[in-house]
Amino acid sequence: MNRKPLPPTATVPAAVTPVTANATTEPQPQQPLEWETQTAPKRSFFSKPAFLGASEKNSEAASIKTGTNEIRTNNAKSRPFSGFLAHNRKKKLILIGIGALLLFIFILGLGLGLGLKKKGKISQSLPLPGSSQIFTGDLTYYSPGPGYGACGFENTSHDKICAVSHLVWDAVSTSSNPNLNPLCGKKIRITRFDAAKGRNSSVDVEVVDRCTGCKAEDVDLSLDMFTALADEGQGRVVGSWAWLD
Repeated sequence: MNRKPLPPTATVPAAVTPVTANATTEPQPQQPLEWETQTAPKRSFFSKPAFLGASEKNSEAASIKTGTNEIRTNNAKSRPFSGFLAHNRKKKLILIGIGALLLFIFILGLGLGLGLKKKGKISQSLPLPGSSQIFTGDLTYYSPGPGYGACGFENTSHDKICAVSHLVWDAVSTSSNPNLNPLCGKKIRITRFDAAKGRNSSVDVEVVDRCTGCKAEDVDLSLDMFTALADEGQGRVVGSWAWLD
């Protein structure tokens, strides 16, 4: 039995989408819905601090980097004021230094002036050479040897010599070497009333030494010079004296 063949199936053409000039073949991303968008939660006073992720840190660093020019600009604008403050501070320090220096000079000058004034008063009251006054003080005796005195002379108890007070000696000293003292070799005339003789006795002596235990008007004599004015047993008597040159 012969079968009748079926007629051929007709193909339906696919719908053709018209292509426009602005159309693109790339798929368009779908916009998220409003309720699917992630937003940062609102923070309150009691919220814990949020730590930035790596991407957020990178974005923050980028924002800081882009703002560098603005920060530098602000610093540049504030420099004149900072320089003004630094200049004022430097000027203030200079003024303080000058004031301290002037104060030091004033105090130093005042001290020197008072010292010189005091020394001048002391010198005027001392029995120094060049004065025609007659001074009164204690007369004592000492043993000048063996050895050298302050003037560098080697003397004995028989020599016509004396030692003056350290106050008078130091007042005219011009060198650390005592041998160069201007008083060395100066002559003094000493007078004392001797009650046993009923008259004045006097001796002329030469300055050769410095007496550390004598007051300004005291004179320390060799033994022979002392016994020419008083008995050795008296040890200390009062006499008058004056410079001869």
